[in-house]
Amino acid sequence: MLPVIYSDEFLMHDTGIFHPERPERLTAIKTALEQVAWSQKIDWQRPTPPEQRPILSTIQKVHDPAYVNGVRLLANRGGGYLDRDTPISARSYEVALLAVSAWLDGVERVLQRGEPAFVLARPPGHHAVKNAGMGFCIFSNAAIAAYYALAQPGIQRVAILDWDVHHGNGTQNLVEANPQIAYCSLHEFPNYPGTGKATDQGHHQNVLNLPMSPGSTLSDYQHAFEQKVIPFLNQVAPDLLIVSAGYDAAAADPLSRILLHPQDYGTLSRYCLQVTRKIMFGLEGGYDLEAIAQAVVATLAPCLSHRDGD
Repeated sequence: MLPVIYSDEFLMHDTGIFHPERPERLTAIKTALEQVAWSQKIDWQRPTPPEQRPILSTIQKVHDPAYVNGVRLLANRGGGYLDRDTPISARSYEVALLAVSAWLDGVERVLQRGEPAFVLARPPGHHAVKNAGMGFCIFSNAAIAAYYALAQPGIQRVAILDWDVHHGNGTQNLVEANPQIAYCSLHEFPNYPGTGKATDQGHHQNVLNLPMSPGSTLSDYQHAFEQKVIPFLNQVAPDLLIVSAGYDAAAADPLSRILLHPQDYGTLSRYCLQVTRKIMFGLEGGYDLEAIAQAVVATLAPCLSHRDGD
C-alpha cells in the first residue's frame, strides 16, 4: 500500500477568488487518484492533529517565533496578506500547522516502511524564509521535515529534490548551512523568485541548482537528471529523499514556460527510485487542474511497480 496523507481541512485555507493556489488543486488530485486502476493500493491517511505533537517547537527550529506568532495573529484578525501573492484567511494558520504535521507524518511513514509516501497538503512551503512567507507559502514544509528527519534514530543525511518550476529559495536558505542536508533544484530561469543560479552551491557544496531555460522539455530534464541530479544524490547517499513535488513545469501551467507533459513526471519519479525507495513526496506548486492531477498519478505509479503483492 502507498500512503497518501490528506485531509479536507486543507481546503479551508481560503486564498480568494481567482488565486492560482486554490483548494481545487487538491480535490482534482484526490479525484484522479480515486479513479486510477490501482486505487485500491492507496492507503488514505489523515494527518496527525497538530495539538498531538510539539508542532510549534518543531516549526520554530526553522522559523522565527515572532513570524509564526504573527501569522497566528493575522489569521485571528480574520486574515490579510503576508505579501501581495500570499493571502491569509481566518483558518490559514491552523491549516498551515496541519500541513506541517502531514509532512512530518510523511517522514515517519517512509522511515518506518522504507517505501514512498505522498503528502497531499496545502499551503505549499518552499518559498517561505525564516521570518517571512512569500510566493503562496507560509511555513517551509520541506525544510522543517528535513530537520525533523535528522532527529530520528539512524538518520544522518537527508536530501531534498525540488522539481517545482520555481526555485525553492526558502528551502535552500534554511538548509544550506547544515552539512547533513543536501538541496537540489531544477527550475525555470529566469522566473520567480529570481534565485537559484548554478554558481550558488551552498556553504558545504551541498546545493545543486540547475536553471532550466524556457521551452525545456523532458529530454532536457533527462539530461540534467542523468548528468547532474543522480550523481549528486548518489554522492549524498541520503537516508531519506524529500521531493518538493511541484507540477508547474507542465506545459499547460499558467505560471511557467517549461514544456513537460503530465506523464513525464513518471520518468522523474523513476529516476528518484534509482537512488532510494525512501522517498517522501510533498506537494508544492502546480496550477492547471488536469495537468497536476495526471502528473501526480504519473509520479506515484512507478512507486507501486515493484510492489504488486501489497
